[in-house]
Amino acid sequence: MELTGHMLIGAEDVAATAGSMKALNPATNQEIEPAFAFGGAAEVDRAAQLADDAFESYHATSLAERAAFLERIAAGLEAVSPELAERTSLETGFSAAQLQVEIAKSVTQFRQFAEVVRQGRFRQAAIDPAQPDRQPRARMDHRLQKIAIGPVAIFGASNFPISYSVAGGDTASALAAGCPVILKAHNAHPGASEIEGRVIRGAIEDTGLHEGVFSLVRGGGNEIGEALVAHPLIKGVTFTGSEVGGMALFHRAQQRPDPIPVFTEMTSVNPTFVLPAALAARGHDIGDGYAERMLVNVGQACLKPAIVLAIHGPGYDAMKQAMTARVQAMPARTMLTPGINTAYRRNLERLANAGAERIAAGGDPQGAWDGQAMLFEVDGTRALEEASLSEEVFGPAALLMRVKDEAQLFALARQFRGQLSATLQIDADDYALARRLVPILERRTGRIVINAFSHPQEVSYASIHGGPFPATSDSRFTSVGMTAIERFLRPVCYQGFPDALLPEALRHANPAGIWRLTDGELSRA
Repeated sequence: MELTGHMLIGAEDVAATAGSMKALNPATNQEIEPAFAFGGAAEVDRAAQLADDAFESYHATSLAERAAFLERIAAGLEAVSPELAERTSLETGFSAAQLQVEIAKSVTQFRQFAEVVRQGRFRQAAIDPAQPDRQPRARMDHRLQKIAIGPVAIFGASNFPISYSVAGGDTASALAAGCPVILKAHNAHPGASEIEGRVIRGAIEDTGLHEGVFSLVRGGGNEIGEALVAHPLIKGVTFTGSEVGGMALFHRAQQRPDPIPVFTEMTSVNPTFVLPAALAARGHDIGDGYAERMLVNVGQACLKPAIVLAIHGPGYDAMKQAMTARVQAMPARTMLTPGINTAYRRNLERLANAGAERIAAGGDPQGAWDGQAMLFEVDGTRALEEASLSEEVFGPAALLMRVKDEAQLFALARQFRGQLSATLQIDADDYALARRLVPILERRTGRIVINAFSHPQEVSYASIHGGPFPATSDSRFTSVGMTAIERFLRPVCYQGFPDALLPEALRHANPAGIWRLTDGELSRA
């Protein structure tokens, strides 16, 4: 596929109107051809008008038609997989083999959401039939389903250039819901974004959908993102990135004349609590496994286990030694962008200045943007005194908190802000302590893991990737898993409708054969 560097607004390739950029190969610190176009508010308006024009026909597509469209995207991603992996590797420093796995994850997500659409349960159809003889007042026929909220803006992520970007879970779940998508591509991987965007555009053409179902825009500063969030035709926003960036978009959306939901995924340290019996029995293995998971993707994962807490006692030194050995053996590796690398180094200084002691370091950096693995340790008392020690360090670093006793462990657990996940390493003798700790963690996270690590995560019906602020801006929803579609839906009740005017999911004959709640009873009738 030839890269043109154009923005993709509906079916049109759009050249630069506000400058351009070239991708950077972070491993060589050299720019890569071609130049990629930047746009501004005018391009956002063109894309939003097209998306609004597309909405009525797209959200009215049958379940079968929409599922076929999602499957066509999946097939298109498979077809370009080698090319997409190669280009993304140049733009990220990740290996092509690793990126093939990420492409496969994206393909799977689109196919999973195709099945979600076919099943139709996301409609949450409910029927309360008319009761004309009910006393003291007759009941009219009421029927409810959930429909798409309208065109949405999706901000591509930097750290997963495929599965959280143009062809990621946000796009898949929004399209599954029936929402046209305007995608703001991340400037860290513009070539990968164009390839993915052209795959989605090709699927739109192949299935005969309105061209406004998908557009891809790009900008050099805040203007284009602000224009997206502020545009009156945009009805929802997703964002993965920093707390500062996410909250800027959130506040901008709330200042609109018609505030809209912004679903952000911003920051998390995913604390791991190693309880005493487990520590004594398998401290070495826990430490080794923890450090291995922490270093995946050069520590550039939102689910990276960044902080581990353990009461000092039997097994503690074995765990610490295993973590130290794993970190010291890790060569420095290329980080995604100069900005991420700069922030990583700054945060390492912050940890040291806050009282954490560096106890292990990996290989020295060789390239300009290499991230050196680091392991710090801090006393639990100091961690309670300095709350900044519990803040995220995005990169290949971890903090070991040496806890005095159970009371201090509970105090530290309560000090954490909202998290995407929390982990307990336990044995049977730890169950009593775990029972007291779990309620504390339930208030602070969307996912609690037992005897594994926070990363990776399954994409399934039961998976949750969300949590209380600042992990996300709305803890009622997930950005990963099949229920991620719920972010893009709202309920509508149809009262007294003749059958001929009812939407497909609510007709008497139930032509799609979906599950519905009728007078409180779940059936396909």
